[in-house]
Amino acid sequence: MDVHAIEHFLPVTKNRRRWKNGCSVIVEEPLFPGYLFVRIDRSERTQVLSVPGVHSIVGTGKDPIALPQFEIEALRKSVDFLKMEPHPYLSVGEKATILRGPLAGMTGIVTRKKNGLRFILSLDLIMKSVAVELDAADLEPCGDTSWTPTHDKTTSSVPYAVC
Repeated sequence: MDVHAIEHFLPVTKNRRRWKNGCSVIVEEPLFPGYLFVRIDRSERTQVLSVPGVHSIVGTGKDPIALPQFEIEALRKSVDFLKMEPHPYLSVGEKATILRGPLAGMTGIVTRKKNGLRFILSLDLIMKSVAVELDAADLEPCGDTSWTPTHDKTTSSVPYAVC
């Protein structure tokens, strides 16, 4: 397997930065620093681990754990359309489900920042979160909901997080 052919996804956030000399530029930074998402068969694990800079595949011991396909696809569809930024991982707080838009169906934690409503979307497997600005009307309170990985019936590859 050619390591350059590995299907991967690196969600980035774009921020305007002003340098000391007055120049203003757009800087792209990873939404989840230190993590890259790849779609591989379990048997391709050693090829991924042989890529320079790859430390490990998220999992328990030597067994990688597949990420829920739903979460990866929702991120892929929304990262360019919603204002997202890295946010400290939160494990407690009020949970809600997004009702509309590209992240519909995903659960997270509701917080307030200044005058706006913030929704903290957490990927539990990698213990990373992102903050998204949403309208209160697009959220519905919920209980503890967890997603199970879905497997594409045409292929045995599933998404994994690489760090």
